[in-house]
Amino acid sequence: MDAVQEYIDGIAPEHRPLFDRVSGLILEAFPEAGLVLSYGMPTYRVGKRKLHVGAWQHGVSIYGWGKDRDAGFSSRHPTLVSGKGTIRLRSQDAVVITDDELRDLIRATLEA
Repeated sequence: MDAVQEYIDGIAPEHRPLFDRVSGLILEAFPEAGLVLSYGMPTYRVGKRKLHVGAWQHGVSIYGWGKDRDAGFSSRHPTLVSGKGTIRLRSQDAVVITDDELRDLIRATLEA
């Protein structure tokens, strides 16, 4: 089994649906995205751009987006921003985030 799949299989059951949702939206928008383990977490690469998606004890974090490349996500959801280039999504927070908002963030981050 490869390292990425081992990581995904090890995600806590209560956070796996959120991880799968984010991952699915990335692959829907960028089916050509490469998936590797980088900085110890799944990383989606499209050309020179990359987006890291990692599980943590309360949900899923998205790393690697720039404030100027987030489609306004951080200004609409400032409480989800934790440090530079980090969005921490708790499962209960993600309920009010639409797939379209996540798609916009993903596209803004990974488009050339």
